[in-house]
Amino acid sequence: MENYGLLSLLPPLLAILLAWKSREVLISLFVGILVGATILVGFNPLVGFMKTFDTYIVGSLSDSWNAAILLFLITLSGMVGIITKSGATNAIADFVAKKAKTARRAQIATWFMGVLIFFDDYANSLIVGTTMRSITDKLKVSREKLAYIVDCTAAPVTSMALISTWVGYEMGLIQEAFNNLGEGALAQIGLSTNVYATFIKTIPYRFYSILALFMVLFIAWLGKDFGPMLKAERRARKEGKVLRDGATPLASKELTDMEVNPNNSMKWYDAFIPMISVIVITIIGLWYNGGGLEGKAIRDAFGNADASVVLLWASFGGTFIAGLMALVKGGLSIEETVESWVDGAKALTVACGILILAWSLGSVTKELGTANYLVEITKGIIPPFMVPAMIFTISGIIAFATGTSWGTNAIIMPLAVPMAFHFGAPMIPTIGAVLTGCVLGDHCSPISDTTIMSSTASASDHIDHVSTQLPYAIVVGVVSIIFGFIPAGFNLPSWTVAPLLLIGLTVIYLIVNYYGESVEENEGLLNE
Repeated sequence: MENYGLLSLLPPLLAILLAWKSREVLISLFVGILVGATILVGFNPLVGFMKTFDTYIVGSLSDSWNAAILLFLITLSGMVGIITKSGATNAIADFVAKKAKTARRAQIATWFMGVLIFFDDYANSLIVGTTMRSITDKLKVSREKLAYIVDCTAAPVTSMALISTWVGYEMGLIQEAFNNLGEGALAQIGLSTNVYATFIKTIPYRFYSILALFMVLFIAWLGKDFGPMLKAERRARKEGKVLRDGATPLASKELTDMEVNPNNSMKWYDAFIPMISVIVITIIGLWYNGGGLEGKAIRDAFGNADASVVLLWASFGGTFIAGLMALVKGGLSIEETVESWVDGAKALTVACGILILAWSLGSVTKELGTANYLVEITKGIIPPFMVPAMIFTISGIIAFATGTSWGTNAIIMPLAVPMAFHFGAPMIPTIGAVLTGCVLGDHCSPISDTTIMSSTASASDHIDHVSTQLPYAIVVGVVSIIFGFIPAGFNLPSWTVAPLLLIGLTVIYLIVNYYGESVEENEGLLNE
């Protein structure tokens, strides 16, 4: 392989800088691929343009794994559309809302609903925010607090759920990075080529996502806040102003008015039947596809299975069950059911485009030797134990600057995996650092789509939402580095992740309990 040296850094750096300046991730990734392809063909821009399409973009689509993952994403998103249209997700909202009688209970109920709607972050934000807004307004919970709870239970939950619209995307990026690394390298560090198994192993190492999720619960349970959020909450309780004077609620009728069939008989648990069926089909499918019928042990069968095909079976199976329920209990016609599936599938058009271009950019950077060059110039500078913490920080910064967690994953994952391998850093914590670092940046960024959506669904002033959430996100990010990624960087046994999480949760609880102040100032309004 030819050594391109410093030039090999140009495509990913260009993609990062353009995304930062333009906020257009699709265009930025495309330009990165085009520049890389042009370098590879001897700086002929015309040939580079043609190679961008016929070699890299089409090449990424021709891979059977990639094609299956794309179909899985589209199908699962369509299933979410059916579940929403049939009224099942609204039934969850109504069920949870009945439990909210005080400001404290309303916040806990909002958190609980955010955890329950785990299959898609957009659906999560829209349903939770729009449903709970009238309840939290009535109980004098600030719109800033509502937006914070909505935002911090959307991406953290969805990105870690065993089945969600994020799973296929994250697996696709990990698979591409593993392909570039090679099976021999994976075997050398004791990693299976089964990407779904790897995805599951990274979940405990999503320190930021886990700690952020529980920080919301601690704040709601204790009735304490700090920083700008404390000021907003006291204003809401004492003055009854859920918005500050002069605030501009970021609300959109198209997004906040969820259209569902009013003549449905859906119960709250009906929303989970299709999702549970997806999980059951996945488990059985992994066993079957991996040779379970041939007598292989469950663990071996799961390790040998092609997860992309199995997830495709599961998503179509779940869609079929969701469609039947929509016809029988949701009161939808066949035409309405199909339309709701199409509407749901449309929601991931941009995401699929990002994923295709991410795969293409990964192929380009592999041929350029970008990761190898990065390893060469940084190996003597960065100690191996700092790699997960460094990757977490870089992912957070890029997600903050670009406003996209998915785009950040696409740019960083192809670089993080080979760096971890060549530095001798632990692979699973490093991958987890990428996948949760982008969530941190997403929570801090005023141009993040999910942050904007949380403000919209909660009808909060967007800048007020960002400014009140920012201190909380930074606190959790710092705790995640000190008590999570730095210790995990020492390649500790996997069982140590539980104590690390427990320490992190304890620190977060102590910060909220002792640094935070009571919203009610001893007025007892939070007491039940």
